[in-house]
Amino acid sequence: MDNKILSTANNLLVIYEDNHLIAINKRPGDIVQGDKTGDAPLSDVVKEYIKIKYNKPGNVYLGVAHRLDRPTSGIVVFAKTSKALPRLNKLFAEKEAKKTYWAVVKNQPPKQNDLLTHWLKRNTKQNKSYANTKEVPESKKAILSYTIAKKLDNYFLLEIDLHTGRHHQIRAQLTAIGCVIKGDLKYGADRSNKDGSIHLHARKLSFIHPVKKEAITIIAEPPNEAIWNACL
Repeated sequence: MDNKILSTANNLLVIYEDNHLIAINKRPGDIVQGDKTGDAPLSDVVKEYIKIKYNKPGNVYLGVAHRLDRPTSGIVVFAKTSKALPRLNKLFAEKEAKKTYWAVVKNQPPKQNDLLTHWLKRNTKQNKSYANTKEVPESKKAILSYTIAKKLDNYFLLEIDLHTGRHHQIRAQLTAIGCVIKGDLKYGADRSNKDGSIHLHARKLSFIHPVKKEAITIIAEPPNEAIWNACL
């Protein structure tokens, strides 16, 4: 067993768990699923956590239903049973889970609150999406609504509700209105955050439990860091 996976499993921020689901407050820098970097994905760490906690021999089942960008923090939900996974997938695919994000931006948005609609075109070579005001070939419609939740000394905290789930959607759409997320070099920030994170956090997730059929709301505290602390 990889010692790094073991130590991370022991420090995992579990914010919800039952027989079918487990929700983690992902730290910026963690990857949800394995990629070409070869770094240990969160899915492996969660499996190890379950194995240790419940003293399970052999392989642990864990299904990945959605992802968060690597530099982003906040809620990631995994399925612990094969019964829950397809239902959880359906929930996310059909936008039946209400996702609320927090973003810290330098520039004040043009309005106190607004509904943004763009057509996002993904550039896979750059791993980046570009927001267009009109439909262009191979673009996908992206909709979000935002509210200025708090004015900080040098920044603004935006609360964002996602109406669609596109690649880098919040990052691309906020950039399109001149509100680059703090630390997001890829989308035009002046400087990076020291830890390579960006100030984007999956704050709240509300949905009907795929197996129990009960309403659930999960809230994740942002990272313990000066600017995020000022948002609370």
